[in-house]
Amino acid sequence: MFSKILIANRGEIAVRIIRACKEMGIATVAVYSQADQNALHVALADQSFCIGGPEASQSYLNEQQIVSAAVLAGAQAIHPGYGFLSENARFARLCRKNGLAFIGPEPERMEQLSDKAVLKELIKTTGLSPIPGTKALASLEEAQKAALAIGYPVMLKACAGGGGRGIRLIREPAELEAAWHQATAEALSAFGDGSLYLEKYVFPARHVELQILADEYGNVVCLGERDCSLQRRNQKLLEETPSPGVSPEKRKAIIDLAVAAVKQIGYVGAGTLEFLLDQQGNFWFMEMNVRLQVEHCVTEMLTGVDLVKWQIRIAAGIPLSFTQADIPMDGCAIECRINATSCGQLEMLHVPGGPSVRFDTCLIQGDSISPYYDPLLGKLIVYAKTREETLRKLRAALCELVIRGIPTNIEEHLGFVADERFVSGNYDLTFMGNR
Repeated sequence: MFSKILIANRGEIAVRIIRACKEMGIATVAVYSQADQNALHVALADQSFCIGGPEASQSYLNEQQIVSAAVLAGAQAIHPGYGFLSENARFARLCRKNGLAFIGPEPERMEQLSDKAVLKELIKTTGLSPIPGTKALASLEEAQKAALAIGYPVMLKACAGGGGRGIRLIREPAELEAAWHQATAEALSAFGDGSLYLEKYVFPARHVELQILADEYGNVVCLGERDCSLQRRNQKLLEETPSPGVSPEKRKAIIDLAVAAVKQIGYVGAGTLEFLLDQQGNFWFMEMNVRLQVEHCVTEMLTGVDLVKWQIRIAAGIPLSFTQADIPMDGCAIECRINATSCGQLEMLHVPGGPSVRFDTCLIQGDSISPYYDPLLGKLIVYAKTREETLRKLRAALCELVIRGIPTNIEEHLGFVADERFVSGNYDLTFMGNR
């Protein structure tokens, strides 16, 4: 097992990883930008290093500075969290070159699976059904021909994408050229890779994802599915598990297929298979995220499995100590992403309590919200034995959560959980009217 880990991230996920490491008896090293010098993750870590200016490109994306800090601190491994360098194969190779374990898949496997167009070709051989689409497109002209062949409407997506970035819905040919240039620029800025591909627009549908853990000894488990259909402009706002749109029979069938697929492709680590579930009950494979998801904690609340700890154990060569049959799937857990809606300074924070209520955050009194990073302030997660009880508990927790001085979307979430479409469980990606 590692004795010291550097966390190459910031915000609530850096705090989350540091806490897991402390519980495992592992020393931690934080890195921070000039904008984050007073951040909570810096205070909680055993050591910390400033790695650059406030822009992510100057700090949290500065691969050499991060590796240098890890070597200087005597760390054995780097945990990338999510976002930033978490799916960067070049960074994983740089870690390996410097004798550091990258807590994630091997760079070769990451390259293969992070390119969504290449991955779909691989998935076709596993029994899962990918959404019809193209490989990486060489030009706008190639995209225009492919879109006509697939049939409008189509989705234009970044090959190295994630977090809703680099995605455009194209309803008719006249929209494609402008969307191509916009998506290319956005993908290049967010991921350093502007390549795009096209896929058929499946509509209406639910966004359902399966959480996987796989070790190097061929053991694979699926920790159930999460429904991520509540989105605005492809950005997830709320997640729940299990999905109210998936029957027990469908759940078992897709879990069996997903586990077999992950074994076939030889994946190792934590990963997420993402699907669109159409109105006929068909699961259409979209992509695989080869990292920890923002919403991983809602799965932890349902199953009791600590995904961060298991990421670390798997990277250290420790086999999974449980099987598929050991995964509890009773009850319901729901997560609300609490975002800042504009900049401000935290004047008061009150976190709700009670059994099975969790708030993952990096907020501390006096914090100012920086314009440089994602607006996520924290994630409120609740669990109960039934979905009805979970909804009541979630309403109570949202009402109790106080974040004063920073405008947030708490009231919006209260609207979601009171909406009859959500309460009934009969909702999909059209809920926010953005598709």
